[in-house]
Amino acid sequence: MNAAPTAAPAEQTASGARALPVIAVTMGDGAGIGPEVIVPALLHPDTLRRCRPVVVGDAERLRRAAGILGVACEIVPVESPAQAEFTPGRVNIVDLGLLPADLPWGELSAVAGDAAYQYVRVAADLALRGEVQGICTAPLNKEALHAGGHLFPGHTELLAHLTGVEEVSMMLSTPKVKVIHVTTHIGLIDAVNRIEPGLVERTVRRGHEAMVRAGVPNPVIGVCGINPHAGENGLFGYGEEETKIVPALEALRADAIDARGPLPADTAFFLASRGDYDLIVAMYHDQGHGPVKVLGIETGVNLTVGLPVIRTSVDHGTAFDIAGTGRAEAGSMVEALRQAAEMSAAPPAG
Repeated sequence: MNAAPTAAPAEQTASGARALPVIAVTMGDGAGIGPEVIVPALLHPDTLRRCRPVVVGDAERLRRAAGILGVACEIVPVESPAQAEFTPGRVNIVDLGLLPADLPWGELSAVAGDAAYQYVRVAADLALRGEVQGICTAPLNKEALHAGGHLFPGHTELLAHLTGVEEVSMMLSTPKVKVIHVTTHIGLIDAVNRIEPGLVERTVRRGHEAMVRAGVPNPVIGVCGINPHAGENGLFGYGEEETKIVPALEALRADAIDARGPLPADTAFFLASRGDYDLIVAMYHDQGHGPVKVLGIETGVNLTVGLPVIRTSVDHGTAFDIAGTGRAEAGSMVEALRQAAEMSAAPPAG
């Protein structure tokens, strides 16, 4: 099966205003900081100007989060996004009611792990039915997810499974650098074995399409090597750059995609942070995640590219150590909603 096409940019209404997409916001692990970042993000003055957000989660947990934050708002359960009303001070939620009232904050819970899965499942169903145009996810805890009986490495693989897509890519976006990964949640030896020209080429194409959708018509893409110094002409490794990456770059350039490399990873991110590259292609998880978390995790956004709808997420975890204290920062969730709105399709007419 081919990866599902990325939706077209949102259209404008007859008056010239951009039609606002409906975004499903999954609550993540209810024992973590998800509820505490969702409430202020949905109440942020810019959010309703950008999209129509509907939470999929537990209404009572959001109310508890609002109480902890000292925020006055109306948490309103709705049966479907079509029933939602978008007014200041109101948070619409498809209430699954899965969490016990006494669920402690900051503790691993199989119940919360299962609930986090169910929120994503419902959001994926809404997307496949066309009731939402994008998905924005609060963080889940992988150990809790597994304890709840759902053995997925993370959101990326879970959403691919739920939407019937065989191959997607993870992209991390910060104000200084954007990176898309050829491989993610597998061991390093397995990652090197999995990398091959076709996978590299498809990953770069997904990244190129995402950058064009984000308003960069001719993105300059830097492609990292696998070995130190990108192999340094065969000095390091066994020629992986020449056999696994170079053929992909040749095919991409033949299609007028400006993909450059293979680049030494230890300098590629520095060059991207000063503006030489619009997007960096990392070959494996830590090659991309480490620099991104140094260069801008506070406002970082995780995107999944290749699903039937765009999916964005905060680029931080459940933060059990501060959950329930009101100390969580909502800036990354605000940014995740902004990018979901910008990259999602227009809602159906009528």
